Amino acid sequence: MPPWSRSLAVFLLLSSSPSWANVVRAPAKLPARAGLAPIAASRQSSLNPGNASKIEPGIAPSNLPSLASPTFLESSPEADVYLPQALAILESAILIDGHNDLSAKLEREASGPGPVKTYDLASETDLDTDIPKLREGRVRGQFWAAFVSGKVPTKQMPRRYLKQVKLIRGMIDRYSDHFRLALSADDVARSAEEGRIASLIGIEGGNAIGNSLKPLRKLFKLGARYMTLTHNDTTAWADSATDKPRHNGLSKFGVSVVKEMNRLGMMVDLSHVSEEVMDQAITVSKAPIIFSHSNARALSDHKRNIPTPILERIPENGGLVMATFIPEFVSQATWDWNSARAEKLGAAVNHEDYLRIRAELEAETPYEESTISQVADQIEYIVSVVGYDHIGISGDFYQTGWDVTRGLENVSKYPALFAELLRRGWNESNLKKLAGKNLLRVMKAVEKAALPSPVP
Repeated sequence: MPPWSRSLAVFLLLSSSPSWANVVRAPAKLPARAGLAPIAASRQSSLNPGNASKIEPGIAPSNLPSLASPTFLESSPEADVYLPQALAILESAILIDGHNDLSAKLEREASGPGPVKTYDLASETDLDTDIPKLREGRVRGQFWAAFVSGKVPTKQMPRRYLKQVKLIRGMIDRYSDHFRLALSADDVARSAEEGRIASLIGIEGGNAIGNSLKPLRKLFKLGARYMTLTHNDTTAWADSATDKPRHNGLSKFGVSVVKEMNRLGMMVDLSHVSEEVMDQAITVSKAPIIFSHSNARALSDHKRNIPTPILERIPENGGLVMATFIPEFVSQATWDWNSARAEKLGAAVNHEDYLRIRAELEAETPYEESTISQVADQIEYIVSVVGYDHIGISGDFYQTGWDVTRGLENVSKYPALFAELLRRGWNESNLKKLAGKNLLRVMKAVEKAALPSPVP
């Protein structure tokens, strides 16, 4: 959804119901702000930054140039101290990002009213995500999200989602020297051994299946390994965090969806859903659940984030929270800035009008940027509740190039976040859990819980 459309959605929701004030992802920031201020002072690490880890056997090295460049280090004057150790750790880890919307961008370009802009992903592009940036960021596994706008008629949803999945499969095939389709945790490990990027598929939004389990089974057969139960809109069987509730959580059919996903060996993703759905799905699921791209509501009171009582339930389920970089989900100040201006931004009639209005608003009151340090704060808060065994990472890059957190502008920047956590005292073992070890554990548990026959 383009930023001006999101602003309109925020305004309509706020104007119709004051109690739903913090609901829809707020508008993005404009690009090209001059200069990046240093990260706030962090706790000093007790680790020796010069004690670089050795590369473990069975994982092919990236063989990429150093990231110690001015653009990479501009987020912190101390980044060059911890960056070598962060890079060494990531060379011997399997870094898996939980959510990337590249395919939706590619489809929009192909179907838009203007000239089609084609991308060679094997070369540097103006996107947040391409193969050189993934390699530079030491990404070894990526969940590609299949997403369809909620404006599409419900009956067309399953067909449109299938088209998205096929687009992702086509992208993987086209760049098979770099990507490898991964259907299991073992496939991810094999991809790392080959030096290719494990490419997994996630379905963003339960509208993908309509009101039937048959499309769910088809999506799984085509390679989807998680489904987010809703997107921004409440479905016929589950309430969204960013829409008015209709079911007090999950409907009876919604419960059957969770059970069928367990049977198939498909991860249940609770990002985007209401607090009631979160609670009920954790209770119903016999396998670990995930939040593929969410943060803690305690640090940013956005409805898309996870309340602490829900976080407290995750260890008992064995699940995983994949912390995300979306500014409004990272920083309370960013969300406050955006939501306070939703009415004016929502008046935009198109993207160009949105940019004009936003520039005027920023001239009046400077935009509150989120920072890499605040992402680290989110990760550490989540860990303080769930523990180191239940945390993962998810940029949620959707190719605007500017709705980003300072210091984490694209997929090449992950090492900077690991350097920040090293400064805060994180050890190698816990950083590898964050990178992907925890997600692989969850994937194996979900695969093990799968059953051979449909739930009655």
